[in-house]
Amino acid sequence: MTEPLPLRFFNTRTRRVEPFAPAAPPKVTLYCCGPTVYNHAHIGNLRTYVFEDLLQRTLRMAGYELHHVMNVTDVGHLESDADEGDDKMMLAAARERKSPWDIARFYEDEFFRHTDMMKIRRPDTVCRATEHISQMIAMVERLVARGHAYEAGGNVYYDTATFPAYPDFARLQIDAQEATERVDADERKRNPADFVLWFGQSKYPNQIMKWDSPWGTGFPGWHIECSAMASEYLGETIDLHCGGIDHVPVHHTNEIAQSEGCFGHRWVNTWLHGEFLVVDDAKMAKSSGDFLHLDRLVEAGYDPMDYRYLLLTGHYRARLSFSFEALDGARQSLKTLRNLAHDWSYAARDGGPARESDVRDRATAEWRARFRETLANDLHVPNALAVAWKMARDPELRPAEKLALILEFDAIFGLDLAAATQSRSLPDELMALIARREQARADKDWATADALRDELRAKGVAIKDRPGGTDWELVG
Repeated sequence: MTEPLPLRFFNTRTRRVEPFAPAAPPKVTLYCCGPTVYNHAHIGNLRTYVFEDLLQRTLRMAGYELHHVMNVTDVGHLESDADEGDDKMMLAAARERKSPWDIARFYEDEFFRHTDMMKIRRPDTVCRATEHISQMIAMVERLVARGHAYEAGGNVYYDTATFPAYPDFARLQIDAQEATERVDADERKRNPADFVLWFGQSKYPNQIMKWDSPWGTGFPGWHIECSAMASEYLGETIDLHCGGIDHVPVHHTNEIAQSEGCFGHRWVNTWLHGEFLVVDDAKMAKSSGDFLHLDRLVEAGYDPMDYRYLLLTGHYRARLSFSFEALDGARQSLKTLRNLAHDWSYAARDGGPARESDVRDRATAEWRARFRETLANDLHVPNALAVAWKMARDPELRPAEKLALILEFDAIFGLDLAAATQSRSLPDELMALIARREQARADKDWATADALRDELRAKGVAIKDRPGGTDWELVG
């Protein structure tokens, strides 16, 4: 068996780039925090899911056998990560005058419609919170039995004082945090940093989604959902856990405390976190009530792959600024890349059917190695994209070799470049102009042919005369 390609990742737990060492190679377990399905995912959310998609594609390219699990939060996520406010599902139900169940299914479908448009591969396992209540209750019971949780006022809380490592993951200053929280502190908590594992009926009497439990009728806290579902499908030790950088100080800190308190050992070996997408120096968020989601970009005339290309230009650990000017630049770059892929495909066809000998292993091996090394170095996709562009300009490579490499690279990029090598079509009126120009050339009416070429160019279509006939590409 071929050894997987060695990878290195920045581990949030250690704050270092370190060799990736799964517990049972070549098998790898990956858990990613999924959507809270109370509204459309905004384009900032989609950045996180594209980063995780690039990760799982890289792991598979490297030769690992991956089990990728993602949750769907359809209950229990309150307005504040710190257990304050109303359930987001209840708020959405009131806003849209639908049941929380209908809200959840509608926005879950919308989420996957958008991720499909972005060519984000679906996880191997997708699990809904509402379908795993029994696992959550069992985990809370285990925490109570181990002395890490207590019941107070109808709620069950995690006792952070029983987990001395609680501040370590996020480098929290607990004394300062307690001072700022003291004014609005929940009096039922033993410590201000404690968090809710199970909400009783007494705190949210109007909660619609609720279940029977040993502590009365209620609903789970957001944090316990991920711990329970991740361990249900991946066991009590996980190789990789991902999410947005905003999950570090509360959600993932709490996941670690409850999971390691329950299991008695380290739960996740490597944590990866994606940075924010920013617009006008502000984090992209839904709280403003006016946010960009994918359909709005499409309505403005952009291809979802234009946005995916833009996301490829930023390393997952660096903030990425969004603007329509940047999106225009990404669209132009993607158009050029698609045209190159089409040209290489056409050139191979001009020379007859592509043969295996058209792709020389020695000529392509160095480019392949450079591409993989950039990905192995903490998933540096922008550098991998730079390698692809340098490869495209290499005068020593044959068109068939460039085509083979770019399609191999696109298995990571996910830009669907293979579609550019297939038969393409234009609106009937433009195809009619091309046909008229071909006839003019056949009649040696060069003035008419040139005039039609200029007319097509003005309409965004550049003509290329090839030995096998007329080809074209779209231009800006």
